[in-house]
Amino acid sequence: MSGSGARETVFPTRQSLGLMKSKLKGAQQGHDLLKRKSEALTKRFREITRRIDEAKRKMGRVMQIAAFSLAEVTYAVGGDIGYQIQESAKSARFRVRTKQENVSGVLLPAFESYTTEGNNDFQLTGLGKGGQQVQRCRETYARAVETLVELASLQTAFVILDEVIKVVNRRVNAIEHVIIPRTENTIKYINSELDELDREEFYRLKKVSGKKGRDAAAAEKEREANSKKIAESEEGTTDLLGDQENEDVIF
Repeated sequence: MSGSGARETVFPTRQSLGLMKSKLKGAQQGHDLLKRKSEALTKRFREITRRIDEAKRKMGRVMQIAAFSLAEVTYAVGGDIGYQIQESAKSARFRVRTKQENVSGVLLPAFESYTTEGNNDFQLTGLGKGGQQVQRCRETYARAVETLVELASLQTAFVILDEVIKVVNRRVNAIEHVIIPRTENTIKYINSELDELDREEFYRLKKVSGKKGRDAAAAEKEREANSKKIAESEEGTTDLLGDQENEDVIF
């Protein structure tokens, strides 16, 4: 869809021209704001992508160490360590809370892990044998869960930002390639129609002025002709009493 030759259906008046100019100014301002928003979101998107790559690499290393630590515990304890842990742990101390981060008007959820204070029900596990390996394995898996929570937070923000950036870019392209060209074409159309109306008005006024000039000239000629006729008629009249050629007599 392109606005290269399209225009809106409006009546070419001065008021419509003012409205179209206001609409064009608003579209340009909106385009600039959305462009800046898109750039800010894209910058944050790239940062999150880099952090996801680092978190995945970290996750691979931590899970490798955790798996090796679990193998050590299994070898040292020599039994079903999972059953012992389930019997020892009464309540979860590792928890996750959610907060929101505002990035250019987009709310991104962020997951944060924390440990609650209280009695450590897990501290007596492996007291008979392998206690040190059990504690080290516990700490390793705690770091693994923290990395997993961080990765989940980054992945969620990644998906949300990806959708928002697509929507913003579609709006920017629509304003840049459809709305602004269409409004500019409408303004050009209104200006051309108004110029044509001005030329027609000028031609009409010129014709009216010429007609008035011709009428005034004809009226002046008619007045001159009437004056000439009156003068000629006055010269042609004679005095019936013959007083015109007689001189005054002084007694």
